[in-house]
Amino acid sequence: MAHLVKEIATFESMRSALETGHSGKWALVHADELIGTYASFDAAANEAVSRFGRGPYLIRQIGAQPIIMPASAMYVFNHAGGQMRIC
Repeated sequence: MAHLVKEIATFESMRSALETGHSGKWALVHADELIGTYASFDAAANEAVSRFGRGPYLIRQIGAQPIIMPASAMYVFNHAGGQMRIC
């Protein structure tokens, strides 16, 4: 998370402008710059990986409410079955 501090700050600084014209789309932020907005998460992720490899970069849905998870929540992913559960 520490390596995304710049990207998060950049997104927050332009949040209201993005919400005015791009609500519901996905923003891709890299190195203090908005790279673009995309109709889907997959489109943003494909662009991020093709341009920046493993990152860091930030992809956030514009206008979405933040998700707050309790500190005790843990995700366990079953690779064989492709299922995720919350413990």
